[in-house]
Amino acid sequence: MTKNKIIVLREGINSTFQDLGRNNFYHIGLPFSGAMDKRNYLIANKLVGNQHNEAVIEFAYQGPLLKIEEGNINFAISGDVKFNIKKDDKLFNGQCYKTYFLTKNDEIDIISTNKSVYGYFAVSGGFELNKNFGSFSTTVRANVGSNNGNKLSKNEKFLIKDIINKNISKNIQYINSKVEYIRILKGTNFDYFSDNSINDLTSKKFIVSKLSDRMGMRLQGSKIKNTKETNIRSEGLVKGVIQVPADGDPIIMLSDHGTIGGYPKIAVVISADYDKLIQTPPGNTVKFKLIELKEAENLYRLYQMETENLLNQI
Repeated sequence: MTKNKIIVLREGINSTFQDLGRNNFYHIGLPFSGAMDKRNYLIANKLVGNQHNEAVIEFAYQGPLLKIEEGNINFAISGDVKFNIKKDDKLFNGQCYKTYFLTKNDEIDIISTNKSVYGYFAVSGGFELNKNFGSFSTTVRANVGSNNGNKLSKNEKFLIKDIINKNISKNIQYINSKVEYIRILKGTNFDYFSDNSINDLTSKKFIVSKLSDRMGMRLQGSKIKNTKETNIRSEGLVKGVIQVPADGDPIIMLSDHGTIGGYPKIAVVISADYDKLIQTPPGNTVKFKLIELKEAENLYRLYQMETENLLNQI
């Protein structure tokens, strides 16, 4: 029996396999990793009829150019993404949040994200990959995860599990929300910083630096001044925590962050705003709003409800 197979004609920028991440390996230095934008990841899998934790291709800025080498696939792309489909030698524009059925020699050209960073490519049935530490997620810096812990590369070929429904037809109307402000909680070293710096953090805009990736987001703007100690004994980090090194430029730890760090932690981004944060491209600005834990908990419950409602519409 012929297996469904795709070949990578162009790898794109930072294209990796991701799922919801791996659990409980901080003690050996492995972060959760997983899809940066959890909601878009879940939508992509639901559109093609997959289980919620199936592997997808996550890409940043420009995605891969893929060709169906054998068999056929159903696929969907989520995010704010421009892509083309070449089918039966005809080229047409693709639409995000909609499934497509492709056969041998058809191509998908994921051209770019639109004023955002990450997008997701999912196929019905999922890719035939091996899990590592219980997850398909790839952490490139540690060479851990599917595809031997590496990004996609040109001329690689991947098998796709058999499709039960030969032609799924689903779509959803969804607009990716734009950043107004990112809500934060006080960090464990909040009192290390001057009142003026706290005021700057919560009232002024910060520019996302080009020195940002899946590990961390560096910010530029008002210098955050530490009045107590610029370095501390290394201790555990969590996703979304904002560290401030001696130069005063904050760094937000993202999905592939190191599990310990020695910079004071002024704040942490709430989980409900993480998807919005990571879709902010370099050169754009973010503004922070300090809130209390109870409000953050309520906002996360609302985020989960909204996500579930979206998935139920598919």
